[in-house]
Order: sequence, then C-alpha cells, then structure tokens
Amino acid sequence: MALELAIQNLISPPVLAFALGLLAVLLKSDLRLPEAVYQGLSIYLLLGIGIKGGVALSESTAAEIALPLVGTLAIGLIVPVIAYLLLGGLTKLDGINKGAVAAHYGSTSLVTFTAALVLVESSGYTVEGYVTTLLAVLEIPGIVVGLLLASRALGRSVNWGEAIREVLTGKSILLLAGGLVLGYLTGTSGYERIEPFFGGLFTGVLTLFLLEMGIVAGRRLPDIKKAGFGLVAFGLFFPLISGTLGVAVGHLTGMGVGGAAVLGVLSASASYIAAPAAVRLALPEASPGIYLTASLGITFPFNLIFGIPLLLALSEVIEGMGF
Repeated sequence: MALELAIQNLISPPVLAFALGLLAVLLKSDLRLPEAVYQGLSIYLLLGIGIKGGVALSESTAAEIALPLVGTLAIGLIVPVIAYLLLGGLTKLDGINKGAVAAHYGSTSLVTFTAALVLVESSGYTVEGYVTTLLAVLEIPGIVVGLLLASRALGRSVNWGEAIREVLTGKSILLLAGGLVLGYLTGTSGYERIEPFFGGLFTGVLTLFLLEMGIVAGRRLPDIKKAGFGLVAFGLFFPLISGTLGVAVGHLTGMGVGGAAVLGVLSASASYIAAPAAVRLALPEASPGIYLTASLGITFPFNLIFGIPLLLALSEVIEGMGF
C-alpha cells in the first residue's frame, strides 16, 4: 500500500510540477514565475484553505475539536524540543542555530499541508474540517519554543513582542484565520457561490505554485553540500519521527485515517515562511543558510515526494490495528 501511495503521489501533477522546477534549475533555465503571480497564488491557496476549513468547522462541534486541539498544542511544544536534542547529537551547531532550526521544525509548511490534503482526498479519505484550525494553531508554539531554546545561548534578551507580532500579522496566519472566519460565517450555502473558483481550480493553482517552489528549492540544493552530513540526516529522518508522533496523536484523539495522516504531515513539515520571518527578527545571529537549507532544501522535497504517502500508509496501518 505504501508503494502504491508513493507512486500515486509521484505521478500527481503538483509533484511532477515540483520536479520540473528542480529540473529547470539543474538545466540553468531562466524559468521563473513573476513575483506578483507567485504572491497571488500563495494568497489564493491560503485564503482557499481557510475558507474551506471554516465551512467544515461550522459543521463540527466543540467536543469533536477539543481533544485534537489539545493534542496539537502538545505536538507544538514537544517537537521543537526533540529537534533541538537530536541536532545536538547529529551536528556541531551552536545553541543559537539549533534553536533556530528547531523553531522551523516546530512550525508548519502550508504547501506540504496542501499537497497532503490533495493526496489524502484523492485516495478516498475524508479529512476533518477543523484540521485547518490545527494548522493555524501549530504555526506558533513551535517557533516560541525554538526561540526560547536558542535564547539560552544568547548574551542578550530576545525581542519577543516583535517576533510574535511578525508571526501573528504575517500573511499566513492572517489569511488562514480570516478565511476560517469567512467560511464559518457563510457556511455551506455561501461557499457554494465561490466553489467553482476555490474548489475546481485549487489543484491547478497548487500545481503552478509547486512549479515555483521546485525552482526555489532547487536553488538551495548547492547549500546541502555545505550543511554537513548530520544536518542532511536530520532533515531526512526527523520528519519521520515527528510525523509518526502526529499520526499517533491524531488517532488517539479520535481523528480518522485522513485527518490523522494530515496531522502527521503537519507535524513532519518545516516552516519556510512564518518561522524565517520570526527568527530573522529575534535571532539575527542564526545562519539562514542553515535553517533554510534544512527546511526548504532537504525536508520540503522529502516530505512532498516520500513523507506524505508514508504517513498516510502509517495512518492506515494504525487504523487497521484498531487504535
């Protein structure tokens, strides 16, 4: 089953578009999406996910959401600590850079989440509508914990207010939260009016967006040589550890196969939008070449190609065991 899911994922248009972007970089092509188009696509994806999540959230009860929400907060607090400790054993990074990397892995990747939704739903599973709420919730705690861990190695205090403000007012949280409210208030009847735009076109827009992300990730590939074996090993294997934790928490809190798989993907993903912005402000001493190479150059392609189908297969296995 894992092999079938992997093949299905590999030949999906979004993943093939990502591979085309990587190939364009290797061929030294001048292929790029205009910046305005790239920004427009990201706004569409963020708002669309928020709206659809809000519509589904309006049909959920507080009892359904409570346990998954608590579990997600626990993941957000635990994952960066595990990442920090493993980095200490696998690399020679100092405390500041370990904390910076941990902040990225404690947060989430919207694009990885979106690709997971497409694969899970195309595999015939439903995903609880409140997972978008979990995405928004998981964005922040990991960054805070990572900064806290890094602050122990600093000889100064961290500007917490500015760092948190950057995360909360950034477009990711603003559009997701705004979309959630919009979808929640309008409900199913309101969404039907915009479904042809936010539903029918969604996979096509994601395909275009991942073409650009393939180019961006491809330009980070040369940095992998400088990252060292320990950081590369961390970027490849840590998503399986954190992703397994997320899938297990999903099942333990009552989520179905699809929802637990998506929570696993959220736990396995690494931020390259919200976390870099916060880390840049709070930890200017940390090296972007380290944390961006790990999150965007190593973990993002791994999750997109292998991590998502593996975690969905794991969720199916856990469900079959009766958990």
